Amino acid sequence: MMLMIIMMMSTSLILLNHPMSIGFTLLLSTVMISMMTGTMNSTFWFSYILFLVMIGGMLILFVYMTSIASNEKFKFSMKILMLNLLLMTTMLFLKNHKQSFLLLKLKETKMFNYEKMMNESLKYFTPSLNIIMISSMIYLLIALVMIVKITKKSKGPIRQKF
Repeated sequence: MMLMIIMMMSTSLILLNHPMSIGFTLLLSTVMISMMTGTMNSTFWFSYILFLVMIGGMLILFVYMTSIASNEKFKFSMKILMLNLLLMTTMLFLKNHKQSFLLLKLKETKMFNYEKMMNESLKYFTPSLNIIMISSMIYLLIALVMIVKITKKSKGPIRQKF
């Protein structure tokens, strides 16, 4: 059920255009993903670090976006409301329809069945997650280099004061 809610929030994220609504959706997704990864382990240390890193990045984005678009009005979109209602009814239908829900539950347990592994710390380095882990590391390295290049002391702040 939590996986379906995360999928619903991810699909509604593409229709959002205000920085505050995008940030709120990312915050909820981060909390849900942290809770889901925390329940997969016996300890919550990885999910706690994931949550702190995501919140730190979101705070930087929040400061940057509020400095650029500080007076922009928040408009409520009917498309997002209709999409959320459609996805919620689909989730309720799948939950109530026992056969398809059991198939989804079976796929979900196969996907997150890592309890058979001996070492808790090696769960995140399984062959199925190697591509995601390496691409995340490369993305973070490129983002770090880009941010360092953008914010050189000789160039000044990102937003110029008039």
